[in-house]
Amino acid sequence: MSTQQSPQRITDDLDRLLAVLPAAVAAALPSGQERDQLLEVVLDLGRVPEARYPGRAVELGDRPIERGDLAAVVERLGAFGGDNRAGIERTLHRISAIRNRAGEIVGLTCRVGRAVFGTVAMVRDLLDAGQSLLLMGRPGVGKTTALREIARVLADELGKRVVVIDTSNEIAGDGDIPHPAIGRARRMQVARPELQHQVMIEAVENHMPEVIVIDEIGTELEALAARTIAERGVVLVATAHGNALDNLIKNPTLSDLVGGIQSVTLGDDEARRRRTQKTVLERAAEPTFPLAVEMHSRRRWLVHADVAATVDALLRGQAARPQVRELAEDGRVHFPDSRPPTATATLSVSASAAAAPPAPARPRPAPHPPAHRQGAFLTPAVERLARAPAAPEIPARQPSPLRVYGAGIAPRLLEQVVRSRSLPAQVVASLEEADVVLSARQQLGRDPQVRRQAQELGLPILVIKSTALPQLQRALERLLERHRRDGAPPVSEPLAGDDPHGAMEECRLAVEQVVLATGQPVELLPRSEEIRRMQAELAGRYHLRTAVFGRGEQQRLRVFPA
Repeated sequence: MSTQQSPQRITDDLDRLLAVLPAAVAAALPSGQERDQLLEVVLDLGRVPEARYPGRAVELGDRPIERGDLAAVVERLGAFGGDNRAGIERTLHRISAIRNRAGEIVGLTCRVGRAVFGTVAMVRDLLDAGQSLLLMGRPGVGKTTALREIARVLADELGKRVVVIDTSNEIAGDGDIPHPAIGRARRMQVARPELQHQVMIEAVENHMPEVIVIDEIGTELEALAARTIAERGVVLVATAHGNALDNLIKNPTLSDLVGGIQSVTLGDDEARRRRTQKTVLERAAEPTFPLAVEMHSRRRWLVHADVAATVDALLRGQAARPQVRELAEDGRVHFPDSRPPTATATLSVSASAAAAPPAPARPRPAPHPPAHRQGAFLTPAVERLARAPAAPEIPARQPSPLRVYGAGIAPRLLEQVVRSRSLPAQVVASLEEADVVLSARQQLGRDPQVRRQAQELGLPILVIKSTALPQLQRALERLLERHRRDGAPPVSEPLAGDDPHGAMEECRLAVEQVVLATGQPVELLPRSEEIRRMQAELAGRYHLRTAVFGRGEQQRLRVFPA
């Protein structure tokens, strides 16, 4: 399939760059179409100058560059910054210096800067989604060029308040007046590259942008600043080096851009169920950038419409399935391996468009493998719930939302998961309002009153090892699936057998953190006779007394102080 677009327009102010070069070098450059494809001119001391084009390099003349040639070029330029870059005022050209150990310039890379109008057609529909977008690709593939036009479209056509963080003046050109290629977007310059993260935060605090555009996020501080900005509700459009999404996953500095990676230790049963080793990698949080684009060439892009689902799939050893988009010479956007996001979407960069195209429907992530065996102790009711087969997806709406009480879990975390996945659930502040209890691993041992009150109300309790967002999401999805099938959670229904490791960990925490620490008795969760015997033996090692209470499957051990 394809979508009609206007052909690309390119403006490069090439004559202004040629005027800076030595006269002999400028004269030796080919004219016509070859000049339009020029990428950069390299001037190295003692070597013949080179003109570089896509896939090849051409020597310019036969006279080596002398110190006087380099000095003449430097005199015609603006001052070099801390990143050894300079430019020509109100153009996009970039001149980078190579210095010797004494600080003298011995080489110059004169890169042609072009404003290309038409590349935004590849992601025009994504801009209407109002979500942060990350562009990836090797150097020279056109990331900054695309970023520049995206800033213009967001500011001029979509009417957004856009601030460009221009660290090396590469996006909006040299000088105090930004290049017209960014349209009405505002530009904030950065005094030194290491201060980029501070300027990013300053832009949000002082200038109230709706969108921030950043080129080359490359440090941990910049990645942290990006997450902080995204959490404040500001849309980010940024670039990062890396050919594909899995490059970022493996990059410890930048992995937080796609959610961060954490190592999780599975229980024996769960590892066997997954057929994996006991230590696996999982996504630690929601991605800073929900949308990502891999720029494999200037005309072939791969779009990840749901970065969270893609990262989860890659960590499970599955292949990513991005949407392939190709830009033809006539300006048409082709989808060789897939359909456009919506049948009515019209990818357009025309300012006179009657209406903005609808946002693409984000596919729901594939169901996560259960993580309930990660050393956690479970109520019998929740064990069976965890074994229940997961549905392909949870319906977007329910007649009555599932009311969830979080024990030892910050309400804002649960609310964040509910909002980000549009789950039909409601976070409540008391057990009396709840349909089900979701508890952090150590909370029941620290606060036995929660467990006791939940049992009196007949509320199932699901215990998870950690409060990381992916685990909270998986727990809520399973609880919602059970709620959808049965209409409401069953009361005191045993859902599976005991986990010996979790049961013993429950007993140890209860003894050390409640009985010994406070001198108060504690009641453990209902367990089988064999498990209760093992728990009693463990309590005996602490010289504590125990007794069994309850009937049938609700029999449980109570531990008393000595």
